[in-house]
Amino acid sequence: MSSPTIKLNTGADIPIIGLGTWQSKPEEVISAVEYAIKEAGYRHIDCAWNYHNEKEVGEGIRKSGVPREEIFLTTKVWPSHYDDVAKALDTSVKNFGLDYVDLLLLHWPIALNPKGNHPIFPTRPNGSRDVILDWPLKDTWKQMEELLKSGKVKAIGVSNASELKLNEILPHATVVPAVNQLELHLYNHNPELVEFCQSRGIAVQAYSPLGSTNSPLLKDETAAAIATKYGLQVSDVLIGYLVAKNIIVLPKSVTHSRILSNIKGSLAAAKNLTKEDIEQLDAIEANGKHVRVVTPPWGCPLGFKDWI
Repeated sequence: MSSPTIKLNTGADIPIIGLGTWQSKPEEVISAVEYAIKEAGYRHIDCAWNYHNEKEVGEGIRKSGVPREEIFLTTKVWPSHYDDVAKALDTSVKNFGLDYVDLLLLHWPIALNPKGNHPIFPTRPNGSRDVILDWPLKDTWKQMEELLKSGKVKAIGVSNASELKLNEILPHATVVPAVNQLELHLYNHNPELVEFCQSRGIAVQAYSPLGSTNSPLLKDETAAAIATKYGLQVSDVLIGYLVAKNIIVLPKSVTHSRILSNIKGSLAAAKNLTKEDIEQLDAIEANGKHVRVVTPPWGCPLGFKDWI
């Protein structure tokens, strides 16, 4: 089993299914990454500095025995590091114990005070997040573009970026973001933003495809009925639904059996789902089941209709 790929605007191929590692405990993620690569056929691992497990992800990659050049590895720069993204990249590369990463993303399209009272979540005296409201995102993007000359990163992109935030970058960019990683799933599929990105050559990645903690979307009756029709698991339909839309999907698990089924079953689902199935799944959110599960209290406009 191996994941099909799509081509980024850099010309590189990226596997359409990757292993997510958010909330994966360091002591569990080594085995998860090793198994995913060595046994389940994954060639795409998604990580971030703020997941606090880069070192263990790197160890899992090495233990897999698969050559580094066959693996697509992503990490992210945290918003309190936007004053020096080169330093942030160096830290991540060192953590992984590798020479480069394939994709580096700006984790959120806001900047946190790099000299604040906490390295991750600095706060103001009133307890709100210490977001620098007038931070020029375009300037941070220029830093990202410079990193491509270093050889330590092959592609650059963004995460959690609405059309509003992308338009703070795109008019000034000499390098169009290769990827926009978003919370996308059955109850939050954001077709307008997906179309906006894909029409501009920006590949779209989906995190939390099962609804994040405890996978609440597995209880959806429509997805369950479609899964039964094809003899698949509900998770297969939820992930395959996104794959069928040419969206890169990053299901997270540390359980070996689920890691395997997330790639095997979802690819089967993507092949089986008809246009009518996808239209039926698309209609669920419009009929009142819209849910966004990842909403940090940034306290500033992000440009999403359902969230400041």
